[in-house]
Amino acid sequence: MDIFEFAKQMERDGENYYRELAENAENHGLKHILTMLADDEIKHYNILSAMARKEKPEMTETAVLKSAKNVFAGMKGKNIDPHTNQIVMYKKAQELEKKSQGFYEEKAGEVDDPHHKELFLKIAGEEKRHYFLLENLITFVSRPMSWLEDAEFNHLEDY
Repeated sequence: MDIFEFAKQMERDGENYYRELAENAENHGLKHILTMLADDEIKHYNILSAMARKEKPEMTETAVLKSAKNVFAGMKGKNIDPHTNQIVMYKKAQELEKKSQGFYEEKAGEVDDPHHKELFLKIAGEEKRHYFLLENLITFVSRPMSWLEDAEFNHLEDY
């Protein structure tokens, strides 16, 4: 399996995992965030497909972080039940994002095409932002009443 096929499968798996999490999320706001993460994985898949075809695709920045801030703010003070299984699933997603980030950073160092190198690094950057978003999601679900005031989205800053 070549680098692009492996990476595309990784993105497809990520999309499916986020869709499953979204389907099982009881809160509309959490469902929205997880769906946006799945959509980002599709975007990565499409970029990788174009790269495999020797095209030079452009990558737009994700809007998931800005949108998540609004979703979290709208959920402030609402009763979110901290389900242990939910937190475990978010932590698993976080581990997958960390592995994906490392994979793309490694592959960026291996490719000769400067455009591909740049795209791999951009995808790695998005995976890093997904990791921090999931960190905030875990914290929010764990401590729904105090999280927004205490954290002030320290992990959601722009990179």
